[in-house]
Amino acid sequence: MLSDRIPAKALAMPLTILESAIEAIGGTPLVTLNNITAGLSGRILAKLDYLNPGGSKKDRIARQIIADAIACGALKPDQPVVELTSGNTGTGAAIVCAAQRRRFIAVMSRGNSEERAFMMRALGAEVILVAQAPNSQPGQVSGEDLALLENKVQQIVADRGAYRLDQFQHAGNSRAHELHTGPEIWEASQGTVTAFCDFVGTGGTFAGLARAFRQRNPAVRGYIVEPERAAALAGAGVQSPAHRIQGGGYAMAELPLLAGIAVDGFLTVSDEEAMTAARRLAREEGIFAGFSSGANLAAAIKLLEGTEKGGSVAIVICDTGLKYLSTDLWAHSGDSAS
Repeated sequence: MLSDRIPAKALAMPLTILESAIEAIGGTPLVTLNNITAGLSGRILAKLDYLNPGGSKKDRIARQIIADAIACGALKPDQPVVELTSGNTGTGAAIVCAAQRRRFIAVMSRGNSEERAFMMRALGAEVILVAQAPNSQPGQVSGEDLALLENKVQQIVADRGAYRLDQFQHAGNSRAHELHTGPEIWEASQGTVTAFCDFVGTGGTFAGLARAFRQRNPAVRGYIVEPERAAALAGAGVQSPAHRIQGGGYAMAELPLLAGIAVDGFLTVSDEEAMTAARRLAREEGIFAGFSSGANLAAAIKLLEGTEKGGSVAIVICDTGLKYLSTDLWAHSGDSAS
């Protein structure tokens, strides 16, 4: 019988009709990574945000920023939206704008995976691809590349009167995780989270989770994860801003959304560690995710092996591996059991 194969909790999930795809954002499952943590003292709780409609946690911030902008009158009914993106925020914004019958313009570096551009275009977005800085390499988007995107976005705002999401600055970014992601994790874990770690891009996820968790338990510890040799937030010298962990680690020493947020520690993860962890997620847990999710998992394992031994570490599975099929994360991953 069906009930013999599906957990009772899954059968009990309420089913309803939503007014749009926007309402399908959030409420993602929290899963214990029992296979990966076998032999470790403690557990890792993975928030499966790759199951959002756009395949990433960034759906949440696109929804929140646009809702906040409409509420305060900053975004007018017929005004187009623009944002610089590695692809995930752009996909989330494309979904929200499509549901609202609004134009969206995504400005993305050619260093990001092409699947993201395909997806945004499929969702009706206008995608403008910007060439990388002279010393950059495909698949390795640096702070210099972001500066080129910023110039293009400013030009579009001036020429077309577009409203920019400004995910590196807009408070709606961290609010999305403070109001929703964090409380969802806390409730699902029954308040047992002792620590969390996050591979930082804009800093919005870390800041939002920190506020949400510490409002409920001030003792919850938060750790920032950065690429090896590009730990700018930790105050280390940046030996190389280039890495393959797409969606973060831009070697920026200051992020506005992290202002005033206490950080309990910093960890670095190499490209190889992030890729190996992402492949373990797929092969050992059935969770098909991208580079930054692998970085989060690799860092969480380090925590359970060290300062957070015996604890309950929360991470976010940031996006789906389907967005990286053309990259070396998955293109040759079946050749060996890495």
